[in-house]
Amino acid sequence: MPAGNPGDDDGDDAAIERGRLLFAQACDFVSGARLEAHLPAPELPEVAFAGRSNVGKSSLINALTGRKTLARTSNTPGRTREINFFRLGGRLMLVDLPGHGYARAAKTEIERWNQLIEDYLHGRAGLRRVCLLLDARRGITESDQAVMRLLDQAAVVYQAVVTKADKAKPAELAAALARIEDELRRRPAAHPEILVTSAVRRQGLEAVRASLAALAEAP
Repeated sequence: MPAGNPGDDDGDDAAIERGRLLFAQACDFVSGARLEAHLPAPELPEVAFAGRSNVGKSSLINALTGRKTLARTSNTPGRTREINFFRLGGRLMLVDLPGHGYARAAKTEIERWNQLIEDYLHGRAGLRRVCLLLDARRGITESDQAVMRLLDQAAVVYQAVVTKADKAKPAELAAALARIEDELRRRPAAHPEILVTSAVRRQGLEAVRASLAALAEAP
């Protein structure tokens, strides 16, 4: 079910505080990988951010960590062309994947991105979850469904994180969330909770931080 605002009980408050403390720590760029052979050795629990080009992955990572330029942002789709790793507080690795569904790059380049993403998602030790970012105005696209099928087959848990909620009208957002929730019910590897965010308005960031902090603590 959708979640964009923190709850009021003690458990929610404690989870939010753990998330705040984790994301207040240093977050440093580790490396970028353009080929599977360039992937760094797993050292921490990892959370990957996936989504179609220009869905707002870099903006969300910057907003979560409170940095303006940690992850490079651009209005031009397809700018992230490698897998970028960021170490958060020595406890969690944030992984920014190249955007999928972008068709203006060279075909060979697109194939390389897709293969790199597939290799990472299929065999990465320590990958705790994939945050699948979905634009509030577009919902689940065909390219998103392709990634969901891949994750279902690989038995990698993924969670829908709706971005750019500030750009959708309330009725439009509610309809998109209903469609997303209906789709996730049919997906074996999908996490049931949908997180609703806006990097611009800082909406839903506490809920995302709390969710990811729990993964950092998991064995």
